[in-house]
Amino acid sequence: MVRRRLTDEEIDLWHRVAERTERLHPDGAPARPLPKPKPNRNLASTDPSQVPRPSPATPPSPTLSLRPPSVQMDRKAYTRMKRGKLAPEGRIDLHGMTLDRAHPVLNRFILSSQASGRRLVLVITGKGKVARDNGPIPVPRGILRRNVPLWLSMPPLAQAVLQVESAHISHGGDGAFYVYLRRAR
Repeated sequence: MVRRRLTDEEIDLWHRVAERTERLHPDGAPARPLPKPKPNRNLASTDPSQVPRPSPATPPSPTLSLRPPSVQMDRKAYTRMKRGKLAPEGRIDLHGMTLDRAHPVLNRFILSSQASGRRLVLVITGKGKVARDNGPIPVPRGILRRNVPLWLSMPPLAQAVLQVESAHISHGGDGAFYVYLRRAR
């Protein structure tokens, strides 16, 4: 980038403006803030109680794993959908089905809904049962609730699905999912 020189008019204007202004710090330059101390990178010389400890890992919840970095669908329709104001055009209840039975039923429902021109469908999974004996390793509730989002993100359903979100409480809350479908080609 080439800098140009100021014209005589611009220099004259600058001097007129500078004459009418007051200095913020008439006695000199403003005091500079003290520099921040640099952290000690040598952890061997620090006190063990001062070493930061990693936070315990929390298991991912199905609602957190569904949130993509950005909203894929129309923002206004997304907001209406999350508030329960957008009525689903179709619904399927997988509650009580086994994985072997639910997966093909879900595939057929999603693909036929897209072919018939539906945009928003409701997939009801239920919240799941609490296991009687968790044992030493806790098991998250709801096997369908965990697997349906995975199935929707894998072929052949991935090409039909635009957005998956937990349903509003009026449509089933955490026991159901809104599935917003792409337009049929």
